[in-house]
Amino acid sequence: MSETGPEVETQEAPADSDNELEGLYGLTDDLVHDIRLAAQEERREDIPSLVADLHAADLADLLEHLGSSDRSVVIQTIGDKLDAEVVSYLDVTVREDVLDLLNTGQLAAVVTELESDDAIDLLEDMDEADQKELLEAMPAGDRVLFEEALAWPEDSAGRLMRREVVAVPAVWTVGETIDYMRSDTELPDDFYYLIVVDPVHQPLGMMPLSRMLRTKRPVLITDIMDEEFRPIPVTMDQEDVAFLFRQYGLIETPVIDESGRLVGVITVDDVVNVIEEEHEEDMMRLAGMGEDDYYSAVVATTRARFSWLLLNLATAILASFVIAMFDAAIEKVVALAILMPIVASMGGNAGTQTLTVTVRALATRELTTSRALRAVVKESMVGLINGILFALVMGAVGWFWFGSPAIGGVLAAAMVLNLLVAGLAGTLIPLALDHWGADPAIASAVFLTTITDVVGFFCFLGLGAWILL
Repeated sequence: MSETGPEVETQEAPADSDNELEGLYGLTDDLVHDIRLAAQEERREDIPSLVADLHAADLADLLEHLGSSDRSVVIQTIGDKLDAEVVSYLDVTVREDVLDLLNTGQLAAVVTELESDDAIDLLEDMDEADQKELLEAMPAGDRVLFEEALAWPEDSAGRLMRREVVAVPAVWTVGETIDYMRSDTELPDDFYYLIVVDPVHQPLGMMPLSRMLRTKRPVLITDIMDEEFRPIPVTMDQEDVAFLFRQYGLIETPVIDESGRLVGVITVDDVVNVIEEEHEEDMMRLAGMGEDDYYSAVVATTRARFSWLLLNLATAILASFVIAMFDAAIEKVVALAILMPIVASMGGNAGTQTLTVTVRALATRELTTSRALRAVVKESMVGLINGILFALVMGAVGWFWFGSPAIGGVLAAAMVLNLLVAGLAGTLIPLALDHWGADPAIASAVFLTTITDVVGFFCFLGLGAWILL
Protein backbone atom coordinates (compact mmCIF):
# COMPACT_ATOMS: atom_id res chain seq x y z
CA MET A 1 0.00 0.00 0.00
CA SER A 2 1.45 3.41 -0.89
CA GLU A 3 2.42 5.72 1.93
CA THR A 4 -0.02 8.44 0.80
CA GLY A 5 -2.89 6.23 -0.33
CA PRO A 6 -6.34 6.64 1.20
CA GLU A 7 -6.23 3.22 2.84
CA VAL A 8 -3.29 4.36 4.96
CA GLU A 9 -5.08 7.50 6.08
CA THR A 10 -8.55 6.09 6.74
CA GLN A 11 -8.04 2.52 7.92
CA GLU A 12 -7.59 2.14 11.65
CA ALA A 13 -6.47 -1.00 13.40
CA PRO A 14 -9.21 -2.64 15.49
CA ALA A 15 -8.74 -2.15 19.19
CA ASP A 16 -8.54 -5.89 19.80
CA SER A 17 -6.20 -6.57 16.88
CA ASP A 18 -3.15 -8.71 17.65
CA ASN A 19 -1.32 -7.25 14.65
CA GLU A 20 0.07 -3.78 15.28
CA LEU A 21 0.59 -3.26 11.52
CA GLU A 22 -3.10 -3.82 10.78
CA GLY A 23 -4.40 -0.73 9.02
CA LEU A 24 -0.96 0.90 8.82
CA TYR A 25 0.83 -1.25 6.27
CA GLY A 26 -0.13 -4.19 4.13
CA LEU A 27 -3.57 -5.70 3.75
CA THR A 28 -6.53 -5.40 6.05
CA ASP A 29 -9.08 -8.15 6.56
CA ASP A 30 -11.82 -5.77 5.41
CA LEU A 31 -10.04 -5.09 2.14
CA VAL A 32 -9.52 -8.78 1.42
CA HIS A 33 -13.19 -9.40 2.22
CA ASP A 34 -14.34 -6.60 -0.12
CA ILE A 35 -12.20 -7.83 -3.00
CA ARG A 36 -13.34 -11.42 -2.50
CA LEU A 37 -16.99 -10.29 -2.57
CA ALA A 38 -16.39 -8.18 -5.69
CA ALA A 39 -14.86 -11.18 -7.45
CA GLN A 40 -17.63 -13.55 -6.43
CA GLU A 41 -20.55 -11.19 -7.06
CA GLU A 42 -19.39 -10.20 -10.55
CA ARG A 43 -18.62 -6.63 -9.48
CA ARG A 44 -15.36 -6.58 -11.39
CA GLU A 45 -15.57 -2.85 -12.00
CA ASP A 46 -14.90 -2.29 -8.27
CA ILE A 47 -11.66 -4.29 -8.19
CA PRO A 48 -9.29 -1.76 -9.88
CA SER A 49 -10.19 0.98 -7.40
CA LEU A 50 -9.87 -1.40 -4.45
CA VAL A 51 -6.34 -2.47 -5.39
CA ALA A 52 -5.18 0.85 -6.85
CA ASP A 53 -3.24 1.98 -3.77
CA LEU A 54 -1.71 -1.38 -2.89
CA HIS A 55 2.06 -1.74 -2.95
CA ALA A 56 3.27 -4.54 -5.23
CA ALA A 57 4.16 -6.69 -2.19
CA ASP A 58 0.69 -6.18 -0.71
CA LEU A 59 -1.01 -7.04 -3.98
CA ALA A 60 1.06 -10.23 -4.03
CA ASP A 61 -0.16 -10.98 -0.48
CA LEU A 62 -3.72 -10.40 -1.66
CA LEU A 63 -3.33 -12.89 -4.52
CA GLU A 64 -1.96 -15.44 -2.07
CA HIS A 65 -4.97 -14.89 0.23
CA LEU A 66 -7.47 -15.55 -2.55
CA GLY A 67 -8.58 -18.90 -3.90
CA SER A 68 -7.80 -19.88 -7.49
CA SER A 69 -11.11 -18.68 -8.96
CA ASP A 70 -11.07 -15.30 -7.18
CA ARG A 71 -7.39 -14.86 -8.04
CA SER A 72 -8.18 -15.47 -11.69
CA VAL A 73 -10.90 -12.82 -11.66
CA VAL A 74 -8.58 -10.23 -10.09
CA ILE A 75 -5.77 -10.92 -12.59
CA GLN A 76 -8.11 -10.77 -15.58
CA THR A 77 -9.64 -7.54 -14.30
CA ILE A 78 -6.30 -5.82 -13.77
CA GLY A 79 -5.03 -7.11 -17.13
CA ASP A 80 -2.13 -5.23 -18.69
CA LYS A 81 -2.07 -2.82 -15.73
CA LEU A 82 -0.60 -5.52 -13.48
CA ASP A 83 2.63 -4.22 -11.97
CA ALA A 84 5.43 -6.56 -13.06
CA GLU A 85 7.01 -6.26 -9.63
CA VAL A 86 4.04 -8.10 -8.11
CA VAL A 87 5.24 -11.33 -9.71
CA SER A 88 8.60 -11.17 -7.93
CA TYR A 89 6.88 -11.03 -4.51
CA LEU A 90 4.66 -14.08 -5.05
CA ASP A 91 5.24 -17.48 -3.51
CA VAL A 92 6.56 -19.87 -6.16
CA THR A 93 3.46 -22.06 -6.22
CA VAL A 94 1.05 -19.11 -6.44
CA ARG A 95 3.29 -17.46 -9.03
CA GLU A 96 2.91 -20.48 -11.29
CA ASP A 97 -0.86 -20.15 -11.08
CA VAL A 98 -0.70 -16.43 -11.88
CA LEU A 99 1.66 -16.91 -14.83
CA ASP A 100 -0.67 -19.53 -16.28
CA LEU A 101 -3.32 -16.81 -16.54
CA LEU A 102 -1.09 -14.67 -18.78
CA ASN A 103 -0.41 -15.27 -22.46
CA THR A 104 3.15 -15.40 -23.77
CA GLY A 105 3.12 -11.77 -24.92
CA GLN A 106 1.89 -10.49 -21.54
CA LEU A 107 4.40 -12.66 -19.75
CA ALA A 108 7.27 -11.42 -21.92
CA ALA A 109 6.26 -7.83 -21.15
CA VAL A 110 6.24 -8.60 -17.41
CA VAL A 111 9.70 -10.20 -17.50
CA THR A 112 11.32 -7.39 -19.50
CA GLU A 113 9.96 -4.81 -17.06
CA LEU A 114 11.59 -6.56 -14.11
CA GLU A 115 15.17 -5.96 -13.04
CA SER A 116 17.40 -8.72 -14.37
CA ASP A 117 17.83 -10.52 -11.02
CA ASP A 118 14.07 -10.75 -10.48
CA ALA A 119 13.54 -11.81 -14.09
CA ILE A 120 16.08 -14.62 -13.75
CA ASP A 121 14.43 -15.77 -10.53
CA LEU A 122 11.18 -16.10 -12.46
CA LEU A 123 12.70 -17.76 -15.53
CA GLU A 124 14.73 -20.39 -13.68
CA ASP A 125 11.59 -21.80 -12.02
CA MET A 126 9.84 -22.38 -15.34
CA ASP A 127 9.72 -25.63 -17.31
CA GLU A 128 12.33 -25.82 -20.05
CA ALA A 129 9.72 -25.70 -22.83
CA ASP A 130 7.88 -22.71 -21.33
CA GLN A 131 11.17 -20.98 -20.66
CA LYS A 132 12.27 -21.41 -24.28
CA GLU A 133 8.94 -20.14 -25.61
CA LEU A 134 9.09 -17.08 -23.37
CA LEU A 135 12.68 -16.24 -24.31
CA GLU A 136 11.82 -16.42 -28.01
CA ALA A 137 9.04 -13.88 -27.47
CA MET A 138 11.46 -11.32 -26.00
CA PRO A 139 13.54 -8.71 -27.81
CA ALA A 140 16.91 -10.07 -28.94
CA GLY A 141 18.93 -7.95 -26.50
CA ASP A 142 16.97 -9.08 -23.45
CA ARG A 143 16.98 -12.69 -24.63
CA VAL A 144 20.77 -12.79 -24.89
CA LEU A 145 21.11 -11.20 -21.45
CA PHE A 146 18.84 -13.76 -19.80
CA GLU A 147 20.35 -16.73 -21.65
CA GLU A 148 23.82 -15.73 -20.41
CA ALA A 149 22.54 -15.47 -16.83
CA LEU A 150 20.76 -18.84 -17.03
CA ALA A 151 24.01 -20.43 -18.16
CA TRP A 152 25.53 -19.84 -14.71
CA PRO A 153 25.13 -22.62 -12.10
CA GLU A 154 21.88 -22.74 -10.16
CA ASP A 155 22.00 -20.94 -6.77
CA SER A 156 25.19 -19.15 -7.81
CA ALA A 157 26.05 -15.45 -7.69
CA GLY A 158 25.51 -15.37 -11.47
CA ARG A 159 21.83 -16.22 -10.98
CA LEU A 160 21.50 -13.87 -8.00
CA MET A 161 23.20 -10.77 -9.39
CA ARG A 162 21.63 -7.81 -11.15
CA ARG A 163 23.13 -7.14 -14.56
CA GLU A 164 22.22 -3.44 -14.48
CA VAL A 165 25.35 -1.83 -13.02
CA VAL A 166 26.45 1.78 -12.71
CA ALA A 167 30.12 1.57 -13.74
CA VAL A 168 32.24 4.65 -14.40
CA PRO A 169 35.79 4.90 -15.82
CA ALA A 170 38.62 5.71 -13.43
CA VAL A 171 39.59 8.83 -15.40
CA TRP A 172 36.33 10.65 -14.71
CA THR A 173 35.81 13.45 -12.23
CA VAL A 174 32.88 13.83 -9.83
CA GLY A 175 31.34 16.38 -12.18
CA GLU A 176 31.54 14.10 -15.21
CA THR A 177 29.99 11.28 -13.20
CA ILE A 178 27.08 13.44 -12.05
CA ASP A 179 26.48 14.64 -15.62
CA TYR A 180 26.49 11.02 -16.78
CA MET A 181 23.87 10.02 -14.22
CA ARG A 182 21.70 13.00 -15.23
CA SER A 183 21.85 12.06 -18.91
CA ASP A 184 19.40 9.87 -20.78
CA THR A 185 21.46 6.78 -20.05
CA GLU A 186 19.37 3.92 -18.66
CA LEU A 187 20.34 3.30 -15.06
CA PRO A 188 18.91 0.94 -12.40
CA ASP A 189 15.93 2.27 -10.48
CA ASP A 190 17.82 1.97 -7.19
CA PHE A 191 21.55 1.80 -6.53
CA TYR A 192 23.82 2.82 -3.67
CA TYR A 193 27.35 2.59 -5.04
CA LEU A 194 29.23 3.42 -8.20
CA ILE A 195 31.70 0.81 -9.47
CA VAL A 196 34.94 2.35 -10.73
CA VAL A 197 36.45 0.29 -13.56
CA ASP A 198 39.64 0.26 -15.63
CA PRO A 199 39.74 0.22 -19.46
CA VAL A 200 39.16 -3.58 -19.57
CA HIS A 201 36.14 -3.27 -17.26
CA GLN A 202 37.79 -4.71 -14.18
CA PRO A 203 36.59 -3.09 -10.92
CA LEU A 204 39.14 -0.88 -9.19
CA GLY A 205 37.02 0.44 -6.36
CA MET A 206 33.58 1.47 -5.12
CA MET A 207 32.14 4.80 -4.14
CA PRO A 208 28.95 5.47 -2.16
CA LEU A 209 26.66 8.05 -3.70
CA SER A 210 26.60 10.04 -0.46
CA ARG A 211 30.35 10.65 -0.66
CA MET A 212 30.20 11.73 -4.28
CA LEU A 213 27.41 14.22 -3.59
CA ARG A 214 29.50 15.84 -0.85
CA THR A 215 32.56 16.20 -3.08
CA LYS A 216 33.37 19.08 -5.44
CA ARG A 217 33.03 18.49 -9.18
CA PRO A 218 36.73 18.73 -10.23
CA VAL A 219 37.84 15.90 -7.87
CA LEU A 220 38.81 12.64 -9.56
CA ILE A 221 36.68 9.63 -8.76
CA THR A 222 39.78 7.60 -7.93
CA ASP A 223 40.70 10.07 -5.18
CA ILE A 224 37.57 9.34 -3.15
CA MET A 225 36.72 5.73 -4.01
CA ASP A 226 37.12 2.81 -1.62
CA GLU A 227 39.95 0.62 -2.88
CA GLU A 228 39.21 -2.07 -0.31
CA PHE A 229 36.17 -3.96 -1.52
CA ARG A 230 35.18 -7.60 -1.88
CA PRO A 231 34.25 -8.66 -5.43
CA ILE A 232 32.37 -11.94 -5.66
CA PRO A 233 33.18 -14.64 -8.26
CA VAL A 234 30.20 -15.26 -10.51
CA THR A 235 30.20 -18.98 -9.70
CA MET A 236 30.15 -18.55 -5.90
CA ASP A 237 27.27 -20.34 -4.17
CA GLN A 238 24.54 -18.02 -2.89
CA GLU A 239 24.96 -19.30 0.67
CA ASP A 240 28.59 -18.18 0.58
CA VAL A 241 27.45 -14.82 -0.80
CA ALA A 242 25.03 -14.44 2.11
CA PHE A 243 27.82 -15.29 4.55
CA LEU A 244 30.09 -12.58 3.10
CA PHE A 245 27.34 -9.95 3.33
CA ARG A 246 26.61 -10.93 6.91
CA GLN A 247 30.27 -11.19 7.91
CA TYR A 248 31.34 -7.83 6.51
CA GLY A 249 28.09 -5.85 6.68
CA LEU A 250 27.97 -5.31 2.92
CA ILE A 251 25.23 -3.34 1.19
CA GLU A 252 26.31 -3.87 -2.38
CA THR A 253 29.28 -5.55 -4.03
CA PRO A 254 30.41 -6.26 -7.61
CA VAL A 255 30.39 -9.67 -9.27
CA ILE A 256 33.29 -10.65 -11.55
CA ASP A 257 33.85 -13.41 -14.09
CA GLU A 258 36.90 -15.69 -14.45
CA SER A 259 38.94 -12.90 -16.10
CA GLY A 260 38.10 -10.42 -13.34
CA ARG A 261 35.73 -8.34 -15.49
CA LEU A 262 32.65 -6.76 -13.94
CA VAL A 263 29.49 -8.66 -14.94
CA GLY A 264 26.96 -7.58 -12.34
CA VAL A 265 26.25 -6.48 -8.80
CA ILE A 266 24.56 -8.05 -5.78
CA THR A 267 22.64 -5.88 -3.33
CA VAL A 268 21.59 -6.56 0.24
CA ASP A 269 17.91 -6.98 -0.63
CA ASP A 270 18.82 -9.98 -2.80
CA VAL A 271 20.81 -11.47 0.07
CA VAL A 272 17.94 -10.99 2.52
CA ASN A 273 15.82 -13.11 0.18
CA VAL A 274 18.54 -15.77 0.06
CA ILE A 275 18.79 -15.89 3.86
CA GLU A 276 15.01 -16.20 4.15
CA GLU A 277 14.87 -18.92 1.47
CA GLU A 278 17.70 -20.93 3.02
CA HIS A 279 16.17 -20.64 6.50
CA GLU A 280 12.76 -21.72 5.21
CA GLU A 281 14.30 -24.57 3.23
CA ASP A 282 16.20 -25.90 6.25
CA MET A 283 13.14 -25.68 8.50
CA MET A 284 10.97 -27.45 5.93
CA ARG A 285 13.54 -30.17 5.30
CA LEU A 286 13.91 -30.85 9.01
CA ALA A 287 10.19 -31.62 8.97
CA GLY A 288 10.34 -33.53 5.68
CA MET A 289 8.39 -31.01 3.60
CA GLY A 290 9.01 -29.04 0.44
CA GLU A 291 9.57 -25.30 0.59
CA ASP A 292 6.25 -24.64 -1.19
CA ASP A 293 4.25 -27.00 1.00
CA TYR A 294 1.84 -24.36 2.34
CA TYR A 295 0.47 -23.33 -1.06
CA SER A 296 0.69 -26.72 -2.79
CA ALA A 297 -2.41 -28.70 -3.68
CA VAL A 298 -3.59 -31.51 -1.40
CA VAL A 299 -2.38 -34.30 -3.68
CA ALA A 300 1.05 -32.72 -4.23
CA THR A 301 1.50 -32.08 -0.52
CA THR A 302 0.43 -35.60 0.38
CA ARG A 303 2.85 -37.09 -2.13
CA ALA A 304 5.73 -34.93 -0.86
CA ARG A 305 5.17 -35.90 2.78
CA PHE A 306 4.44 -39.58 2.21
CA SER A 307 8.02 -40.68 1.54
CA TRP A 308 9.26 -38.92 4.67
CA LEU A 309 6.52 -40.46 6.79
CA LEU A 310 7.30 -43.87 5.28
CA LEU A 311 10.92 -43.52 6.38
CA ASN A 312 9.77 -42.53 9.87
CA LEU A 313 7.52 -45.57 9.92
CA ALA A 314 10.53 -47.79 9.23
CA THR A 315 12.43 -46.26 12.13
CA ALA A 316 9.39 -46.66 14.40
CA ILE A 317 9.23 -50.35 13.50
CA LEU A 318 12.91 -50.66 14.44
CA ALA A 319 12.13 -49.15 17.85
CA SER A 320 9.22 -51.57 18.18
CA PHE A 321 11.58 -54.50 17.57
CA VAL A 322 13.68 -53.30 20.50
CA ILE A 323 10.56 -53.18 22.69
CA ALA A 324 9.56 -56.68 21.51
CA MET A 325 12.91 -58.02 22.77
CA PHE A 326 11.75 -57.27 26.31
CA ASP A 327 8.11 -58.31 26.03
CA ALA A 328 8.47 -60.78 28.90
CA ALA A 329 9.83 -58.10 31.22
CA ILE A 330 7.02 -55.70 30.24
CA GLU A 331 4.40 -58.39 30.99
CA LYS A 332 5.79 -58.95 34.48
CA VAL A 333 6.53 -55.32 35.33
CA VAL A 334 3.73 -53.11 33.96
CA ALA A 335 5.56 -50.01 35.22
CA LEU A 336 8.08 -50.44 32.40
CA ALA A 337 5.35 -50.01 29.77
CA ILE A 338 4.00 -46.96 31.55
CA LEU A 339 7.36 -45.20 31.99
CA MET A 340 9.29 -46.05 28.81
CA PRO A 341 7.66 -43.29 26.65
CA ILE A 342 9.03 -40.72 29.13
CA VAL A 343 12.62 -41.81 28.52
CA ALA A 344 12.26 -41.84 24.73
CA SER A 345 10.41 -38.52 24.66
CA MET A 346 12.97 -36.73 26.83
CA GLY A 347 15.81 -38.07 24.69
CA GLY A 348 14.09 -36.99 21.49
CA ASN A 349 13.38 -33.49 22.75
CA ALA A 350 16.90 -33.00 24.12
CA GLY A 351 18.39 -34.28 20.86
CA THR A 352 16.19 -31.95 18.80
CA GLN A 353 17.43 -28.96 20.80
CA THR A 354 21.04 -29.92 20.13
CA LEU A 355 20.32 -30.73 16.49
CA THR A 356 18.67 -27.36 15.88
CA VAL A 357 21.60 -25.46 17.36
CA THR A 358 24.15 -27.52 15.41
CA VAL A 359 22.39 -27.23 12.03
CA ARG A 360 22.06 -23.48 12.50
CA ALA A 361 25.73 -23.14 13.49
CA LEU A 362 26.77 -25.08 10.37
CA ALA A 363 24.55 -22.94 8.16
CA THR A 364 25.95 -19.69 9.56
CA ARG A 365 29.54 -21.03 9.55
CA GLU A 366 29.89 -20.56 13.27
CA LEU A 367 30.67 -24.28 13.56
CA THR A 368 33.75 -25.36 11.63
CA THR A 369 35.98 -28.43 11.65
CA SER A 370 38.37 -26.79 14.11
CA ARG A 371 35.49 -26.14 16.53
CA ALA A 372 33.76 -29.50 16.12
CA LEU A 373 35.39 -31.19 19.11
CA ARG A 374 34.50 -28.31 21.41
CA ALA A 375 30.88 -28.42 20.23
CA VAL A 376 30.63 -32.18 20.76
CA VAL A 377 32.12 -31.96 24.26
CA LYS A 378 29.91 -29.02 25.23
CA GLU A 379 26.65 -30.61 24.03
CA SER A 380 27.59 -33.92 25.63
CA MET A 381 28.19 -32.18 28.96
CA VAL A 382 24.87 -30.33 28.64
CA GLY A 383 23.11 -33.63 27.93
CA LEU A 384 24.86 -35.33 30.86
CA ILE A 385 24.04 -32.54 33.33
CA ASN A 386 20.40 -32.34 32.19
CA GLY A 387 20.26 -36.14 32.38
CA ILE A 388 21.43 -36.12 35.98
CA LEU A 389 19.01 -33.37 36.98
CA PHE A 390 16.01 -35.05 35.38
CA ALA A 391 17.19 -38.43 36.71
CA LEU A 392 16.87 -37.07 40.25
CA VAL A 393 13.38 -35.79 39.52
CA MET A 394 12.07 -38.80 37.61
CA GLY A 395 13.84 -41.30 39.88
CA ALA A 396 11.90 -39.88 42.82
CA VAL A 397 8.68 -39.84 40.78
CA GLY A 398 9.14 -43.47 39.76
CA TRP A 399 9.93 -44.51 43.34
CA PHE A 400 6.87 -42.85 44.89
CA TRP A 401 4.56 -43.68 41.97
CA PHE A 402 5.17 -47.42 42.08
CA GLY A 403 6.59 -47.71 45.59
CA SER A 404 9.81 -49.26 44.29
CA PRO A 405 13.27 -47.68 44.62
CA ALA A 406 14.50 -50.14 41.99
CA ILE A 407 12.08 -48.79 39.39
CA GLY A 408 13.12 -45.25 40.30
CA GLY A 409 16.78 -46.21 39.91
CA VAL A 410 16.21 -47.83 36.50
CA LEU A 411 14.32 -44.78 35.27
CA ALA A 412 17.05 -42.44 36.56
CA ALA A 413 19.89 -44.41 34.96
CA ALA A 414 18.08 -44.65 31.60
CA MET A 415 17.39 -40.93 31.69
CA VAL A 416 21.08 -40.09 32.16
CA LEU A 417 22.22 -42.44 29.40
CA ASN A 418 19.61 -41.33 26.86
CA LEU A 419 20.13 -37.59 27.35
CA LEU A 420 23.89 -38.08 27.08
CA VAL A 421 23.42 -40.01 23.83
CA ALA A 422 20.96 -37.35 22.61
CA GLY A 423 23.58 -34.63 23.10
CA LEU A 424 26.19 -36.68 21.24
CA ALA A 425 23.87 -37.69 18.40
CA GLY A 426 22.42 -34.19 17.99
CA THR A 427 25.93 -32.91 17.33
CA LEU A 428 27.67 -35.79 15.57
CA ILE A 429 24.90 -36.62 13.06
CA PRO A 430 24.77 -33.19 11.34
CA LEU A 431 28.58 -32.89 11.53
CA ALA A 432 28.97 -36.27 9.83
CA LEU A 433 26.42 -35.46 7.13
CA ASP A 434 28.08 -32.11 6.47
CA HIS A 435 31.49 -33.80 6.26
CA TRP A 436 30.16 -36.27 3.67
CA GLY A 437 28.66 -33.49 1.58
CA ALA A 438 25.02 -34.12 2.50
CA ASP A 439 22.65 -31.42 3.72
CA PRO A 440 22.37 -31.86 7.52
CA ALA A 441 18.86 -30.41 7.44
CA ILE A 442 17.50 -33.23 5.29
CA ALA A 443 18.24 -36.48 7.13
CA SER A 444 19.43 -35.50 10.61
CA ALA A 445 15.99 -35.64 12.25
CA VAL A 446 15.29 -39.22 11.12
CA PHE A 447 18.65 -40.52 12.34
CA LEU A 448 18.30 -38.64 15.62
CA THR A 449 14.79 -39.94 16.32
CA THR A 450 15.89 -43.50 15.59
CA ILE A 451 18.91 -43.31 17.86
CA THR A 452 17.15 -41.69 20.82
CA ASP A 453 14.19 -44.09 20.59
CA VAL A 454 16.29 -47.22 20.21
CA VAL A 455 18.82 -46.24 22.88
CA GLY A 456 16.10 -44.99 25.24
CA PHE A 457 14.03 -48.16 24.99
CA PHE A 458 17.05 -50.46 25.08
CA CYS A 459 18.61 -48.79 28.13
CA PHE A 460 15.37 -48.54 30.09
CA LEU A 461 13.99 -51.99 29.27
CA GLY A 462 17.39 -53.66 29.42
CA LEU A 463 18.16 -52.25 32.84
CA GLY A 464 14.63 -53.04 33.95
CA ALA A 465 14.89 -56.70 32.84
CA TRP A 466 18.32 -57.03 34.46
CA ILE A 467 17.51 -55.41 37.82
CA LEU A 468 13.82 -56.08 38.32
CA LEU A 469 13.60 -59.70 37.15
